Amino acid sequence: MLLTSRRLRAALLATASATLVAATLPPPAPLGIGDPLFPHLGNPGFDVLAYDIAFTYRGSNTTPLDAVTRIDARADQRLERINLDFSHGTVRTVQVNGRPAEFNTAGEDLVVEPAAAVEQDSRMQITITHTSDPSGTDGAGGWVRTRDGLAMANQADAAHRVFPCNDHPADKAYFTFRITAPKELTAVANGVRRLKVWTGGTTTTWKYQTKHPMATELAQVSIGRSAVIQRQGPGGLVVRDVVPAVDREKLEPWLKKTPEHLEWMERRVGRYPFETYGVLIADADTGFELETQTLSLFERSIFVDGVLPEWYVDSVMVHELAHQWFGNSVSPRTWSDLWLNEGHATWYEATYAEEKAQQPLETRMREAYRRSDQWRADGGPPAAPKPPTPDKKISLFRPVVYGGSALVLYALRQTIGKDAFAELERAWVREHRDGTATTADFTALASRIAGRDLSAFFAEWLYADRTPPMPGHPDWRSTAPMAPQAR
Repeated sequence: MLLTSRRLRAALLATASATLVAATLPPPAPLGIGDPLFPHLGNPGFDVLAYDIAFTYRGSNTTPLDAVTRIDARADQRLERINLDFSHGTVRTVQVNGRPAEFNTAGEDLVVEPAAAVEQDSRMQITITHTSDPSGTDGAGGWVRTRDGLAMANQADAAHRVFPCNDHPADKAYFTFRITAPKELTAVANGVRRLKVWTGGTTTTWKYQTKHPMATELAQVSIGRSAVIQRQGPGGLVVRDVVPAVDREKLEPWLKKTPEHLEWMERRVGRYPFETYGVLIADADTGFELETQTLSLFERSIFVDGVLPEWYVDSVMVHELAHQWFGNSVSPRTWSDLWLNEGHATWYEATYAEEKAQQPLETRMREAYRRSDQWRADGGPPAAPKPPTPDKKISLFRPVVYGGSALVLYALRQTIGKDAFAELERAWVREHRDGTATTADFTALASRIAGRDLSAFFAEWLYADRTPPMPGHPDWRSTAPMAPQAR
């Protein structure tokens, strides 16, 4: 068929325009915000303001959940493409500002191409209908399958196994969760319950909202045959615990400890920073406990097996509570700042054990000092950790970020004195509440409160390969690290 000259010009123009677009948009690729430990986590070009996530659970924890994730964000630059982290579900549709958008995948990124570019400094809403697959995630993070349902464990890089997101603690946002489940089950999530509606006679829909911004790694949704137990904490705070219903009475001796734990922490660092707190006890074998915001996750076994001493379990409960200030309210800007989370939580765990169970802090710190050089050799210095193994990102959580980092705080207190150290701790969580902060922020604040430059102290204690001498304890020695064995 021959084309008229006008139609030919139009066809050539359309071809040229398509070629130009193709030339300006490279193939979809995974992006990141430059975190040296997790190079593909997070995505540049926008700031998430809020998530609204709806899950429909059918009653089987091996069946994918139907889900809708709505993301409200502000563009920091003109965006012809929008990358999100998402890797363990099927994407069905994507809309940007109410218009259908093309999408593709690249690595663990969902790459969205809106119908029209999003201009710099403008608001955008991205709506994704998808599934969220709990199968195949055991041990890898994301959904945790319990004996009677599901819970979440997203640290450090697994929230995007559950829902599309900007999966990095540098981009905190407000969250709304809407969970529909069979009516005989109970659904809980971070924050405060806003709605409980019976629908269709067979299901219940639950709605929860956070009053403070939250990192994606701290998101929590639990579905199961659970009892929700409420009591009052300091200042009228609502303490909400979620436990297997059959274990309610058995677990009560542990649950009733939380108000006292809260009071103890508040005396040291100030008012609890969120709208509610409690423990979520899951009937699952995870090998860890986790500080999900306002609702810390614990394994059932540590409370009922009777293997661990009571004082130790008590101090672990304080460890996860301390994270609500250190790691949750004040979140790390990069994952190399993790020592600020775990070092402080370990510090308060240890000082609680000293005060309440006569477990001397100095004895624990001396043992940590003895092992510190080996920990640094294995995992890097506290503020410059070695990258995690690619197939097991949770391997970032090594002894050096726990005991090795608490040791830094002990050395700091030895250097600036107990009063200045106590002032520093309160100022840190007050000045950075609901935000993110870096190691440099902490060291600058410590110098300001101490009234002198502590940069040389922190350079050695946070970044050196070998542990510096402990102030006040010249006799302490660290065992020389063992050389790697030949294979």
